[in-house]
Amino acid sequence: MEQLLGSVLIGKSGSVGMTPLNEAKYVLLYFSASYCPPCREFTPKLAMFYDSVNFDEKKVEVVFVSQDRTIEKFNEYYDEMPWLTIPYEAVEIRTTLIERYRGQTIPSLVLIDLQGNVKKNACRMDVANKGPLCLSDWDAALNTN
Repeated sequence: MEQLLGSVLIGKSGSVGMTPLNEAKYVLLYFSASYCPPCREFTPKLAMFYDSVNFDEKKVEVVFVSQDRTIEKFNEYYDEMPWLTIPYEAVEIRTTLIERYRGQTIPSLVLIDLQGNVKKNACRMDVANKGPLCLSDWDAALNTN
């Protein structure tokens, strides 16, 4: 996972390593940007989902992969998010992730395993349409080759 995401992720309390990802059952990459109206609409829904499913114990970890054009916009937008992020300065990592995982549009939410394999692409629709009930779908996705 470190080869994919780098050795440092940013959390609300500062730099963190890979431990939060290793402790979560579901790891999702969230491709989004502050200038994107559908992203601005989906981010609060994803935050409510994230807080809800992690209420008792950490099950889901999200890693924000910003497509913002300035660090100021990135910081402002990330302030609205409770999860982890790739550092804005890690341009090469963000670019590689976007090319490898994002798909055609943002916002995009992709379930990956700890080896970085895509297990499910349509997680944004899962969260929007099923809420916490989508975790059973994600279980099935993680348990298939």
